[in-house]
Amino acid sequence: MTVFSVAVRRCWPALLWVALGGSAMRGDDSGRATAPAAGASTGQAAEPVPLNPQKTVLLDRAGGRLILKTKVVLRQGLLEMLLCKSQTKEHESILAIDSDAYVIHAGLLAIGAEVGTPVQYQPEFKPPTGQEIEVRLRWKDAEGREQTASGQQWIRTATHRYYAAPLDALPPGFAIPKDSELRYDELNKELLWFGKMSEEQRDELLKLSENAQYQAAIRKFHEQSQARQMDAKWVFAGSGFYIDDKGEKYYQAEGGNVVCVANFGDALLDVGVASSDSNDGLNFEPFTERIPPLETVVEVDLIPVKAKQPGAAEPAEAGSPKPRGAAAPQPVKPDADAAATGDKPAN
Repeated sequence: MTVFSVAVRRCWPALLWVALGGSAMRGDDSGRATAPAAGASTGQAAEPVPLNPQKTVLLDRAGGRLILKTKVVLRQGLLEMLLCKSQTKEHESILAIDSDAYVIHAGLLAIGAEVGTPVQYQPEFKPPTGQEIEVRLRWKDAEGREQTASGQQWIRTATHRYYAAPLDALPPGFAIPKDSELRYDELNKELLWFGKMSEEQRDELLKLSENAQYQAAIRKFHEQSQARQMDAKWVFAGSGFYIDDKGEKYYQAEGGNVVCVANFGDALLDVGVASSDSNDGLNFEPFTERIPPLETVVEVDLIPVKAKQPGAAEPAEAGSPKPRGAAAPQPVKPDADAAATGDKPAN
């Protein structure tokens, strides 16, 4: 796993100093740097502020968002994340970014995002928590026209997999058609199907037997194998620190897990539902038809979602284009008294 030294963690106060608009960090009695006092002037910049030398992470305080400059690295295959750190997990991530993960974490803190906790598997499963983060994608097509989508629109439930349904025995006289994806597991008493089942395939298979259990299995395969856009939302889980044998601390998301769709204990952003981090249980795959060609430059907007106020109107559906003349998102006020250091990046 690629990680960075505890020395990098000491850059958090300086990075937050930049992210908060250049106002001086103040010290407490211990000499440790902390964020400016509430109400202090932050000298907000009108234009997005780069937070790293590569200028791939930009803080847009006026828009209440963090802008990530990424590129498409995967359009087909098993999927564990929407976005990874470059040169880490491009074989299972749609996008990659040339940036340290801690810079993205710090940028989210600077626009007021509240960090939660990563997924927990022991002693019992607990899904990741944290403030919901809207993920918006922007890119230009082959004609130079700007396109937009939600992160969810590029991800669908996995269809290149086996589906199983209980079947005590093959119906009398039934023979599995040649060249069919249908299989029967005698040991486990299960009927199996691989991949997406079309309506035509479903109807042809249903004609082969009136057995109720068999019919239920075929209908289940057709229903479950249809590609569906991911509807899970991302939360700011915040990854965590690993302490090595020498007592040095490493920010675990530097291993590559930036915006995940499979639950990882070191994820920076994770889906707030039960997913899987094992290769035989991945729930999602790229929605290939919606993703531009490899190497396409994509700007990713990370926007903390405010809790809905009683009586407030429903937000526009994810993926909907912003109406002409619509007001820009309002900035989210950062927690001015948040600590800038600690064993886990503070919220």
